[in-house]
Amino acid sequence: MELNRQVLDLGAYRASVDARLVEWRAAGLGRRLWAKDPTVWFEEPVAEIVDRLGWLDLPGVMAARIEGIERFADQVCGEGTRHVVLLGMGGSSLAPEVFAAALGAGAHYPELIVLDSTHPAAVADVERRIDIARTLFLVSSKSGTTLETLSLFRTFWRRAGRSGSGPGRRFVAITDAGSPLADLAAERGFRNTFLAPPDVGGRYSALSVFGMVPAALAGMNIRRLVAGAQAMAEACGPGVAETENPALVLGAALAELARSGRDKVTFLTSPALGALPAWIEQLIAESIGKDGIGIVPVAGEAPGDVDVYGDDRFFVSFTLAGDGPGEASGPMLSALIAAGHPLARIELSDVTGLAQEMFRWQVAVAAAAAALGVHPFDQPDVEIAKELARQAMAPAAKGAKMPEVDPAASTGTGIGTGDPEALMQALSAWIGGARPGDYVALQAYLAPTEGTTKALTDIRLALRDRLTLAVTLGFGPRFLHSTGQLHKGGPDNGLFLQLVDRPDDDIAIPETGYGFAALISAQALGDLAALEQRRRRVLRIDLGTDTASGLAALAEALGQMKPKV
Repeated sequence: MELNRQVLDLGAYRASVDARLVEWRAAGLGRRLWAKDPTVWFEEPVAEIVDRLGWLDLPGVMAARIEGIERFADQVCGEGTRHVVLLGMGGSSLAPEVFAAALGAGAHYPELIVLDSTHPAAVADVERRIDIARTLFLVSSKSGTTLETLSLFRTFWRRAGRSGSGPGRRFVAITDAGSPLADLAAERGFRNTFLAPPDVGGRYSALSVFGMVPAALAGMNIRRLVAGAQAMAEACGPGVAETENPALVLGAALAELARSGRDKVTFLTSPALGALPAWIEQLIAESIGKDGIGIVPVAGEAPGDVDVYGDDRFFVSFTLAGDGPGEASGPMLSALIAAGHPLARIELSDVTGLAQEMFRWQVAVAAAAAALGVHPFDQPDVEIAKELARQAMAPAAKGAKMPEVDPAASTGTGIGTGDPEALMQALSAWIGGARPGDYVALQAYLAPTEGTTKALTDIRLALRDRLTLAVTLGFGPRFLHSTGQLHKGGPDNGLFLQLVDRPDDDIAIPETGYGFAALISAQALGDLAALEQRRRRVLRIDLGTDTASGLAALAEALGQMKPKV
């Protein structure tokens, strides 16, 4: 299979990247990585290193499992299944989302829908789109304990039970052996359970059953996906010199540019590849954002004039042969290089080359983590927000009503949109804390509708152009399983704007004493408390019951502020 083409225009940074590659070659880093040598990262034994390197073997492992997965997918399709709904978060959902967006469903195969939101409006939207009796649900969680995934499962299990037949046949689990989800699937008679290798972490699991089963069920050519991953694995193999290894070359660039202050990796894509950066975003943020170190992935930020970009950017363009240029147009890339920005250009000859990129970036990020001195396979700062969310959920879990959302009452960091003057003052104080080299993170605990996404995108670009800072956008709680580690464990260079609303219509979560409105509220409050514990610069805005009007008020307030801070 043809290998995706990679070209790096590094300008003044070329020498330091080359020096890193020479150092790696002298140390035999590529050979040691494939030997699963933990001293690649740390001289002393550290937990979650050796038992998290199974992703290196996945292209070969999955080649042996393709036939069984395809056979199951054909059975499901042959029964007239119209939708496959994946219930998962983070590493369990992002790769399938990329495949669905880029490849689409095969002829006569069901449509793949990824549900990774706990906002009641998002859950209700999926309910409206599907015929439960002709839908297969994939309950996807490595640990088998993911709160969001289990809450969504309980909801659709109850709905499926009302459709007339036993619900078990409409459910499939994707998880690790011995997990609570595997036990649950056995107890309730799930149609099938696909087990993932235990030595593969969630964000490195795209090429395992977590990615391949959903792709096959939607009729995608997983043989070509796996073959592409195998081709990249061979190109990055233990016998390839570090200076010729495409993944290690990229990893050296990521590390050395970050060390030089170019720590905002900004992605530009042709249209068909627009979903890929969201997967890479999680890989980079969770793998490197810890111990006060971090690389900020900037995914989905529309291109602007060159003068809105600071000298902290490293651009990566993805193009697909035969696809329109989209964001990654030739004139745009030329302008970035002329302005002195380093740029990596990656061209795919075929859309199934996505799997090649997933393998390339896994090796690159793991290697970059070694150069930066961080553990690429753990996520030490993720649990704090989960624990604080559980504490916030305590009243609802006991059957009591959740308190009204009043961010200012306990934290002093919140404001509503009903008082324009107070909103302006709060925004001015928050933005006034911006420093060169910072980034802004919009954390939207809102339903990811088309209208809301458009309004948030406009706000995002307005902030970027006003502050000339990188601005990221994540919907909660999904970003907690993606960039949440970076937000809390990375350097103190982020300004966080948390946006919440008050859903009119709630959906009760069966087998619990609360609904999705209480759950997402608790997750937002837990995240806010975790950020404040780390003394992050955070402002919380309550949009009220009319999300669109609240976002319009926020946009108006930002528009009335001074052009430059």
